[in-house]
Amino acid sequence: MAWKMALPRDSRLHFIKKTYYLCLTASLVSWPPHRHNSSEQPFTLLAPLPAYTMFTTKVRFGSTKITSELIERVERVTGQRAHPFLRRGIFFSHRDFEQILDAHEAGRPFYLYTGRGPSSEAMHLGHLVPFIFTKWLQDIFRVPLVIQLTDDEKFLWKDLSLEETQRLALENAKDIIACGFNPESTFIFSDFEYMGQCREFYRNVVRIQKLVTFNQVKGIFGFGDSDCIGKIAFPAVQAAPSFSSSFPHTFQQREDVPCLIPCAIDQDPYFRMTRDVAPRLGCPKPALLHATFFPALQGARSKMSASDAYSAIFLTDTPKQIKNKINKYAFSGGRDTLEEHRRLGGCSEVDVSYMYLTFFLEDDEQLAKIHKDYSSGEMLTGELKKVLVDILQPLVREHQERRHAVTDEVLFSFMTPRILRVGL
Repeated sequence: MAWKMALPRDSRLHFIKKTYYLCLTASLVSWPPHRHNSSEQPFTLLAPLPAYTMFTTKVRFGSTKITSELIERVERVTGQRAHPFLRRGIFFSHRDFEQILDAHEAGRPFYLYTGRGPSSEAMHLGHLVPFIFTKWLQDIFRVPLVIQLTDDEKFLWKDLSLEETQRLALENAKDIIACGFNPESTFIFSDFEYMGQCREFYRNVVRIQKLVTFNQVKGIFGFGDSDCIGKIAFPAVQAAPSFSSSFPHTFQQREDVPCLIPCAIDQDPYFRMTRDVAPRLGCPKPALLHATFFPALQGARSKMSASDAYSAIFLTDTPKQIKNKINKYAFSGGRDTLEEHRRLGGCSEVDVSYMYLTFFLEDDEQLAKIHKDYSSGEMLTGELKKVLVDILQPLVREHQERRHAVTDEVLFSFMTPRILRVGL
């Protein structure tokens, strides 16, 4: 699955997915964002500071921007303040999220679905972002959650054995459990394992495959004549969890329970395909919440990679490694000299340390002060990096402690098909 893009750089599929992402999000732009002459103006995402704009985005392909009015409705419906990821535009776009809020207000059930492609033993901070947000959604809505581990997809795309992809799936599951998901309402499953346990899941996969032609998947994902047939068939496997009938142990054979999928924006092609076939299956279309990419240490025009140890802060890193990576590799928006920095101020919009703070510093007032001080030149790059290090070190350490507490018994309980308790 492409919960995270992990294809060879020379792959046509990788190229098409990256192009799709750039078209949908217009990537990152120069600072400050400029006006376009086109009649289709980009919108500026919500941010904690009026003067601060992190991303400028064009919404296409039927995706809709998350507006301040929608965020206010989330707060009104749930009685909770919106998550910083919503307030700051990290989750910036959606499909049919209003219908999920309608269902919640009417007391109708829905469930959450997200996933992880286990291509490495250690997850990094970028992998953590969607799970942090999904946990918040689970907590405020009190709904079931299913998490797909696509070990089959990694076997098809990577030079890994079946046994290795299954092992990585279990290791990643421990990191996911350590995010604090409710064990009574969370089901984590490996495709290799669950496909053989649940005939309804496989039936849905085949039903989807019958409705999608090769020309369609080739157009969406860029498959070529040299791609193995497993890759061509795989998108239906990622689509199947979007339908409640794939989980009869939870929904008692119901086919009408909608789902909400928080995911990175590069997953949208999979679920546009899913939404296209849903009416023909007699099932509700899945709703989506799109997140931007978490930038690599080297700068905002790239994202963290599990294959590049120096592009990412890993959840296995020691406090010393975190400090060294931030100090040595985090791209700075500071000026060339101290005199210039004091006079002109730092450019927070391209500073990776500041960007990371927008993800992990919850205090809006403190973030606003850091932005003001750094932009005015009062705060230096080294001081900004120290603030980030002081936040990331305990965050990663506490995650490691929770992961250490995940025993094989706990892992088995999360990965056992069962009725999920809700409304806790």
